[in-house]
Amino acid sequence: MTLYVGVALVTAAVLLFILYPIVKGQHASLEREDDELTDSEARKRLALLALRDVEYDFLSGKLDEEDYRSLKNDLTSEALAALEEDEAARESRGQGEHLDIEAEIALMRASLKGGLDCRECGFSNETGSLFCSSCGVSLSSPIAG
Repeated sequence: MTLYVGVALVTAAVLLFILYPIVKGQHASLEREDDELTDSEARKRLALLALRDVEYDFLSGKLDEEDYRSLKNDLTSEALAALEEDEAARESRGQGEHLDIEAEIALMRASLKGGLDCRECGFSNETGSLFCSSCGVSLSSPIAG
């Protein structure tokens, strides 16, 4: 009987532990924070720290030269792979920003073709605007072009 009560208490504690964040309305952010490491950055940091530790262990006499050279070769190749992966990830993020700029340029060109740039102040207005959002001039007559 005491065994069943113990099992019931442990089960209740586990359920409470699992359901607590849900009941409190807590959630994990799906967006990456600026100070949060990406997978490639974390792998790079880990490889470089391991390489540093191997150097320290060899210099303090904890590793003999054969083990040191073997570990150093393995960790160096892993660190180089991590550095290349991190560099590739940074370049791909840069291309994503490049695509955002291209989309903005396309939007600007569409507004120029649609006559939504104000002929008085040059402000680019949103599609469907009747008046300039900056100076208030009527946009009813498109720019001749």
